[in-house]
Amino acid sequence: MGILDQIAEYLFLKKKDPNAPRTKWMKYMHGINRISILLFILAMIILAIKLLR
Repeated sequence: MGILDQIAEYLFLKKKDPNAPRTKWMKYMHGINRISILLFILAMIILAIKLLR
Protein backbone atom coordinates (compact mmCIF):
# COMPACT_ATOMS: atom_id res chain seq x y z
CA MET A 1 0.00 0.00 0.00
CA GLY A 2 1.32 3.42 -0.90
CA ILE A 3 1.82 6.30 1.46
CA LEU A 4 -0.87 8.42 -0.22
CA ASP A 5 -3.37 5.56 0.07
CA GLN A 6 -2.64 5.25 3.79
CA ILE A 7 -3.07 9.01 4.33
CA ALA A 8 -6.36 8.91 2.41
CA GLU A 9 -7.57 6.14 4.73
CA TYR A 10 -6.53 8.12 7.83
CA LEU A 11 -8.46 11.17 6.66
CA PHE A 12 -11.52 9.07 5.69
CA LEU A 13 -11.10 9.90 1.97
CA LYS A 14 -10.82 6.24 0.98
CA LYS A 15 -12.44 3.07 2.28
CA LYS A 16 -10.25 0.87 4.46
CA ASP A 17 -8.97 -2.45 3.21
CA PRO A 18 -11.33 -5.14 4.58
CA ASN A 19 -8.57 -7.77 4.45
CA ALA A 20 -6.15 -5.77 6.61
CA PRO A 21 -5.59 -7.14 10.13
CA ARG A 22 -7.41 -5.14 12.84
CA THR A 23 -5.96 -5.33 16.32
CA LYS A 24 -6.43 -3.03 19.28
CA TRP A 25 -2.88 -1.68 18.99
CA MET A 26 -3.23 -1.10 15.26
CA LYS A 27 -6.35 1.01 15.94
CA TYR A 28 -4.41 3.07 18.50
CA MET A 29 -1.54 3.59 16.07
CA HIS A 30 -3.87 4.69 13.26
CA GLY A 31 -5.66 7.05 15.63
CA ILE A 32 -2.41 8.71 16.70
CA ASN A 33 -1.29 8.96 13.06
CA ARG A 34 -4.62 10.56 12.12
CA ILE A 35 -4.23 13.15 14.89
CA SER A 36 -0.66 13.98 13.86
CA ILE A 37 -1.61 14.44 10.19
CA LEU A 38 -4.50 16.74 11.12
CA LEU A 39 -2.28 18.80 13.44
CA PHE A 40 0.35 19.10 10.69
CA ILE A 41 -2.28 20.35 8.21
CA LEU A 42 -3.59 22.82 10.80
CA ALA A 43 -0.05 24.11 11.43
CA MET A 44 0.52 24.57 7.69
CA ILE A 45 -2.71 26.56 7.42
CA ILE A 46 -1.72 28.78 10.36
CA LEU A 47 1.74 29.37 8.87
CA ALA A 48 0.23 30.24 5.50
CA ILE A 49 -2.13 32.75 7.12
CA LYS A 50 0.74 34.37 9.06
CA LEU A 51 2.89 34.61 5.94
CA LEU A 52 0.08 36.22 3.93
CA ARG A 53 -0.54 38.96 6.51
